Amino acid sequence: MKPTVLLIDTMHPAFTKELEAGGVTTVEGFSWSKEKVVDEIGKYNGIAIRSRFRIDENFISHATQLKCIGRAGAGMENIDVGAAAKAGIHCLNAPEGNRDAVAEHALGMLLMGMNHLLRADAEVRKGIWRREENRGTELRGKTIGVIGFGNMGAAFAQRLQGFGMTILAYDPYIKIDAEHYPFVKQCPKEQIFMESDIISLHVPLTDETKYLVNDSWIQKFRKNIYLINTARGKNIETTALVKGLKSGKITGAALDVLEYEALSFEQIDSSQLPEAFQYLIQSENVVLSPHISGWTHESNIKIAQTLAFKMLEVLKT
Repeated sequence: MKPTVLLIDTMHPAFTKELEAGGVTTVEGFSWSKEKVVDEIGKYNGIAIRSRFRIDENFISHATQLKCIGRAGAGMENIDVGAAAKAGIHCLNAPEGNRDAVAEHALGMLLMGMNHLLRADAEVRKGIWRREENRGTELRGKTIGVIGFGNMGAAFAQRLQGFGMTILAYDPYIKIDAEHYPFVKQCPKEQIFMESDIISLHVPLTDETKYLVNDSWIQKFRKNIYLINTARGKNIETTALVKGLKSGKITGAALDVLEYEALSFEQIDSSQLPEAFQYLIQSENVVLSPHISGWTHESNIKIAQTLAFKMLEVLKT
């Protein structure tokens, strides 16, 4: 009997194509309510999700035939991984699929911020020609601290090689391969605080990293810093970020993710969001994008294929 996988979020057609070519039957449950998915999940051997809802312990208790949960993306915070492991269910993601997209987006946001391109573009469109006020800052000679050196952090560091920067990396869970990354210096966090001009976050959202960037963390830096976040919104406490921006301790920020995002990333009504967010959207030295750093045409395909291959390995055993 063929394994069956339930899709509760839309995926690139490559996902279904690869699974079915591997002898797996797929069922689309895009329009199903969570209640219906819970009622039906006992029939399936696999489930594929993006961020539509949280797969919690109660959900897992109904998944009596489930062998794997596939998350089309990198983060796993909408899945109770611990409960799944206890039930013998493999939790799979596909950070390899969007690491290049995230790295390029982070670099683009950094260059945009350091050269005031957001403000300069808006001014030129209004016929305002201010050169001295929009004088940029070069990356050469600067020190960047990469926090987290998994797929995303490593890919970002690779993009930085040609800029003549000192690249520091802090990750207590990974020993960086010096042969593959001779241009990166793995160091303790104290060195990050002492030497960095720029910080880029590439960490998952866990109890350890939730609000990692808070007021006390920001004050540990010897220099004023530029901050990039393409990881998760709740890695940063927004009120602390705004305090840092106002004081000048944070010279600017590039944020693809926000603390106030909902799980399913539906439309945000900015008028209903806190005062700290209102400050960000009015700040000329803050670059914002709507959680799209890993959301390219190419990554859509790569994520689908990567996840399908990983799920096939589990489903065929």
